[in-house]
Amino acid sequence: MQLTAEQQQQARQWVADGMKLADFQKRLESEFGIRMTYMDVRILVADLQVMPKDPEPPQPVAPAPGAPSSDLVPPSPTEPGPAGVKVVLDTVTRPGAMVSGKVTFSDGQKATWLLDTSGRLGFMPETKGYRPSPADSQEFQIALEQELVRIGM
Repeated sequence: MQLTAEQQQQARQWVADGMKLADFQKRLESEFGIRMTYMDVRILVADLQVMPKDPEPPQPVAPAPGAPSSDLVPPSPTEPGPAGVKVVLDTVTRPGAMVSGKVTFSDGQKATWLLDTSGRLGFMPETKGYRPSPADSQEFQIALEQELVRIGM
């Protein structure tokens, strides 16, 4: 089906204004009574020599006043973070746990951790009575959360 010169001009304007192809397809039918498959719409847009606009990337949200800076580099499982905390997941989960692993703190102390089936965190340091610094504890929680997100939990 051929579009009239007026319809072509209107169709070019819709695409130039950023209309998505699916919406463009619906508009062709509602405004001009022209039903087309999605593939035909793509061909039509190419024939009209217009390029659909890419969607605008999401704008970063400004942090709330007093919120921690997002400029910090989060720790990864292979590299210690700024505080030197390294979290590793076990390849074989401990019995009774949803997930388990090991952590090495910035002072070199090591511990085993697990999340039980109720979501409670268990922490077993190698050195009896050891407690990580508040900064290391926070870094551990952040690194653990990132690992859990990475595996889809």
